[in-house]
Amino acid sequence: MGSVGLSFGSPTSGQGFDVSTTVSQIVSNLQAVETPWKNQLTTLQSQDTALTSIGTDLSSLSTAFNSLNDFDGVFSEKEGSSSDTSVIALTNATSAASAGTHSVVVSQLAQNYSYSSGNIGASDTLTGSLSINGQTITMSDGTATDSNGNTIPQNDTLSTLASCINDGDYGAQASVVTDSSGDTQLALVSTTSGADGALSIQSNLSDSGSVAFNQVQQGKDASFTVDGVSTTSSSNTVTTAIPGVTMQLLDTSSSPVQVEITNDNSDIETAVSNFVTAYNKVVADLNTQEGNDSSGNPEPLYGSSTLALLQEQLQNAMNFTQSSGAITSLSQLGITPGSSDDGTLTLDNSTLDSALNSNFQDAMNFFQSSSGSTSFGDNLTGVLSSLGNSGPEGAIYLALQRDSTQESGLNSNITNENNTISTEQTQLTTELNEANYTLQEIPSQIDEVNELYSAITGYNENPNG
Repeated sequence: MGSVGLSFGSPTSGQGFDVSTTVSQIVSNLQAVETPWKNQLTTLQSQDTALTSIGTDLSSLSTAFNSLNDFDGVFSEKEGSSSDTSVIALTNATSAASAGTHSVVVSQLAQNYSYSSGNIGASDTLTGSLSINGQTITMSDGTATDSNGNTIPQNDTLSTLASCINDGDYGAQASVVTDSSGDTQLALVSTTSGADGALSIQSNLSDSGSVAFNQVQQGKDASFTVDGVSTTSSSNTVTTAIPGVTMQLLDTSSSPVQVEITNDNSDIETAVSNFVTAYNKVVADLNTQEGNDSSGNPEPLYGSSTLALLQEQLQNAMNFTQSSGAITSLSQLGITPGSSDDGTLTLDNSTLDSALNSNFQDAMNFFQSSSGSTSFGDNLTGVLSSLGNSGPEGAIYLALQRDSTQESGLNSNITNENNTISTEQTQLTTELNEANYTLQEIPSQIDEVNELYSAITGYNENPNG
C-alpha cells in the first residue's frame, strides 16, 4: 500500500492543504485491497465466455448428431423411381417404406361415374327440380333454391344450377359443357372415384321440354398386380399396395413396371459431414484453450480440469468400438483422424457410400440404439449429455455454476469493501476539512496573540505601525 503525505508548507503560513486530492489518495490506497478480487473476477468472467462458447458448439454437435441418431431422421428417408413414368409415377416414399424392387402391372385405371343432360340452351330458363343422392335443387321464379333452403337470385339457367351443385354437398361436380355443335349440356361427375361412386339422379327439370340425365361413363376401380399379387384401388392414387409408398397410376401396361425404393444415401452423407464438421469445431475450441492469446497470456481455460475432461471424454467417444454388427467403428464409415494430429476428424465420402450400400442396416444401428448392446450412438448421446451446458449434470453447466458462486462471493466482497471505504471517505473528508480550517486560521490566531501581548506589555513588534 502506498503512503500519503500532506504538503502545506510552513505550519504558520496559513496555506493549508488540498483536502480533495489527499482524500482521493487515501481512498485509492484503501481500494488496493480489492485489486486481487477484481483480477480474479475478470479471470472467471473470461472462463465463462470460453465455456459458454464451447457449450454452444457442443449443442450444435448434439443437433447435428441427432439427425443420425433419431429414428425419424435421415436414415428413415427413402427415394423411389419408376421404370416407366408414363404408366406409374411415384409421389412419396416415407420411413415406413423398405428398400427393394417391386414389379407392377396395371390392367385397368380407376374412373369416376359421369352423367350428362340432354342439350339445353345456355340462356334457357329452367323450371322444376333436380334431385342428386336425395338432395333437391328447385328452379323457379328467377331463383334457384338448394336443398338447405338457400337461394341464388339469378336467372334459372344452367350456370346457376351448376353453381348450386358445386357450392353444396351433393357428391357431384357440375360443369356446363359446350360440344362441337355449339350445344350446351350439364355434366355431372361423381366426387367418389371407383365402382362405389354411382349417383342417384332424379330430374323433374324442363326448359322447352323435359331434361333427362344419362350415364356417360361407369365408375371402375383400378386393377393391378404388385409382385404377382392382384389388388384393386378406387383411386388412381394408390397408398396401400406398397407400404410407405404413394404411386400414381397413369396408364395401363402390358409389361411389368419396375418400382424401386432406395435409401437416401445423399442426405445421410450430408448429415455425417455436418456431424464431422460440428465435432471438429468443438475440438478446435478446446485446442485453442491450450495455448496463449495474442498478447502471450495463457487462454482462460489453460490447465482447467473441465477442459481436460471434455477432451478425454470426446476422444474416448470417437474411439468407441461397438460390440455387434458389421459396422463397429467410425473408420469403417470413412471417419478417421486428420493428418494434423490435433484431434479433428476427416470424412471419406466414397468409403461411407460403400458402407451404406453394403451394410445399410448395420450403419443405421451404429448411429442409433440397437437392442442387446450399447451402440456408438447410445454412447455418444450419453457423453454429449454429460458434457453440455444443460443441468443438472452437464460438465460445462457445473463449471459455470461454480464460477457463478465464486463471482457472487467476489462481487459481495467488493461491494462490502466499497461501502466501508465510502463511509471512511466521508469521515476523512470531514476530519481533514476541519484540520485544514485550523491550519488556515493559525496566522490570524498568531496576530491576535501578538496584539494581546502588545496591549499587555506595551511592546510593539511593528514599530512602523
